[in-house]
Amino acid sequence: MLERNLYFLFPQMNINSGGHIAQLNFLTIAKSITNAQPVTYRKKEPDTLFLDDLLQNNSPDNNIYVIHWGPDIGKLLKKLKHKQVVYLSHSTGYSFKIPARVPIITVSKNSQAYWGRHAPNSLLFHLPNEISSQYNNLNQERSIDVLVQKRKSSQYLINELVPALKPHCKLVLIDYWVDDLATVFNQSKIYLYDSTEYWVQSKASEGFGLPPLEAMACGCTIFSSLNDALSDYLDPAFNCHKLRVYSQEFDRDRILSAVKKWQNHSYSDIVEKYRFPAVKNRFSIILDEINLFFDHQISHSENIPPINKTRPINIQKIIKKIRSFFP
Repeated sequence: MLERNLYFLFPQMNINSGGHIAQLNFLTIAKSITNAQPVTYRKKEPDTLFLDDLLQNNSPDNNIYVIHWGPDIGKLLKKLKHKQVVYLSHSTGYSFKIPARVPIITVSKNSQAYWGRHAPNSLLFHLPNEISSQYNNLNQERSIDVLVQKRKSSQYLINELVPALKPHCKLVLIDYWVDDLATVFNQSKIYLYDSTEYWVQSKASEGFGLPPLEAMACGCTIFSSLNDALSDYLDPAFNCHKLRVYSQEFDRDRILSAVKKWQNHSYSDIVEKYRFPAVKNRFSIILDEINLFFDHQISHSENIPPINKTRPINIQKIIKKIRSFFP
């Protein structure tokens, strides 16, 4: 089996985005397994490879190009038409199609199910995002009753529920980018997250939903929406509570009750499979499968037909139904 280098493609290297940070984490894990490097494609950056420069070399290469940035996938697939490409899927719902020659790695079971339907002839894998070791429960006193991040939050959460909670508890609303969220999570008892509206309006899915899991790793009690990939790990009444239920008063009373009864919990059994060792082990196994698949492509053509989207007409059944009206 031929072992290939990995080129992780980024629009640029400095982006304040959860998906971008997750992809950088995957690059770090890949570097611990094989030869992997970042490559930019929108602009050249110091000490980083640039895609157009790489593609100017027309000699056969032994590389896999890992793409992930949703809005650019269509253009990148055309640009890399004759290269070995892997799509690492975070959010779903974009209009592009993935050809069967391109393996798909999904960060959630929700995304895996989506591509299982929309790319039935493709090689599919599940590789969850890594939860950094900095997200740990420090078992310290907590001065914040309720924590909310404005980014990706619904209008209901920000404009209705937050004002309803504020007079009754110590609530902190973060409306700026935070580099060290782990410290803030360890100061908080309850974490509220409601991203459904954001993703519905974006016409895409919550690709993974890192913040609730990171907060959980730090011991917070979670009240969250359950859209898309959040349902991978959130289990209402067992490790979280469903947010946005029926009435503002119902949400408010349950949250305030959780503040009053709050106890420090460990969710290590849930979080461990998202830690570096577990994700690295899965990534290593997936890379072996992908290299084997690309070996196969060297000497074999694609020949599985596409899914037939309409059922074949059963003439006999139609005749029988017609006759039933004329005994």
